[in-house]
Amino acid sequence: MGKSIAIITARGGSKRIPKKNIREFCGKPIISYAIQAALESKVFDEIMVSTDSQEIAEIAKKYGANVPFIRSAETANDYATTSEVLLEVIEEYEKRNQVFEYACCIYPTAPFITGEKLKIAIEKVKKGGIDTVIPVVAFSYPPQRGMILDKERIVLKWLEYINSRTQDLEIIYHDCGQFYSFRVDSFKINKNLMIGNIAPMIFSELEVQDIDTEEDWRLAELKYKLYREKMGNVL
Repeated sequence: MGKSIAIITARGGSKRIPKKNIREFCGKPIISYAIQAALESKVFDEIMVSTDSQEIAEIAKKYGANVPFIRSAETANDYATTSEVLLEVIEEYEKRNQVFEYACCIYPTAPFITGEKLKIAIEKVKKGGIDTVIPVVAFSYPPQRGMILDKERIVLKWLEYINSRTQDLEIIYHDCGQFYSFRVDSFKINKNLMIGNIAPMIFSELEVQDIDTEEDWRLAELKYKLYREKMGNVL
């Protein structure tokens, strides 16, 4: 089997939550959870953090990740995409004669990730026929019953579902925003993790939390503590 790399994307310029990627979360820097999960999975030949921040780099190395180079200015701005960051990392390693067949992009603010989840995701990709494995969660309320504002009035977006029972509506999922395991060759062709043969890993609401505001952060800590209790504090 080819080699695998974990790429933790952690730039320094967080606007809404300053120093978001290294802020203390339940007692330690939030990025440390991603690093720990990657280490515990035991499926990666290389675990690296892509960052433009020396402060983040030092903390990442303290918790066991490698930072062999600093992210370029082009991929550290507010408009750079995750795909651009990943391509830069892959190309830089190839320049150093390090080629990986499989990779996992891990976001630094996803404390619900575990080594077991990453192991399962990489194994799914290695079985063949799959380009990317993405964790997903069902929308907590059916989006088919969503409403929009129209001239200061609220109206149903899709009138065809006005009489539908909630339990009869198709379940729709969304990206958890935690990690993506993928084949490097497919990604280099598609240059987008949402193109190709994509397999899901379905998570519960307790395992997922976007963290964009202070309220999100506090909610994530509460959910994480509940999740630990549910899992017997083995995380």
